[in-house]
Amino acid sequence: MNTLKLTDKFETALVYATGLHADQARKISGVPYVAHLLSVAALVLEAEGTEAETIAGLLHDSVEDQGGSKTREEIRQIFGDEVVAIIDGCTESDICPKPPWQERKQKYLENLRHASASVRRVSLADKLHNARSLLADCRQNGNSASAGKGDSASAAKGDRIWAEFKAGKAGTLWFYQELLKVYQATGTDLLTEEFSRVVEELGRL
Repeated sequence: MNTLKLTDKFETALVYATGLHADQARKISGVPYVAHLLSVAALVLEAEGTEAETIAGLLHDSVEDQGGSKTREEIRQIFGDEVVAIIDGCTESDICPKPPWQERKQKYLENLRHASASVRRVSLADKLHNARSLLADCRQNGNSASAGKGDSASAAKGDRIWAEFKAGKAGTLWFYQELLKVYQATGTDLLTEEFSRVVEELGRL
């Protein structure tokens, strides 16, 4: 059981993250982006994460999506080096334009193999929520393992969902499967098991 008591630093991070991502929405669903950040933070807490890890969960996309090095230094001043180190471990790129998709993913996987337990925990929470959201979007748009083979309308909707991802269905599934190998290499827990289940179900679509 996680008996962690969050301090006002977490509240500050929540307000900061909400403002930073105020104009962002999730692809496909259009849900305000802060919903993803809250979900990642909640998963970190469920995995018995620390307050620094939970704050990093709220801010894990801040450097990559909202200001790069300038935002990093601002976060360092407010929340400290430990939070920044975790965010950096979860960041694919902080430069614009970003490197090619495959290059970014390979580098992320390689860094994750040597990352701290804190980085792996926040990364897993992030990727689990992303995978869950993708699965939900596919189901809501008729692209499910139980959908009829001849249902061309459902298939077309499913294709449109996968088209939102730079590498399409094959590349996205490859990345999730490679991530799962990295997470499992250090043992399994409830989040890893759930990620495995969701990735398996995505593969059946």
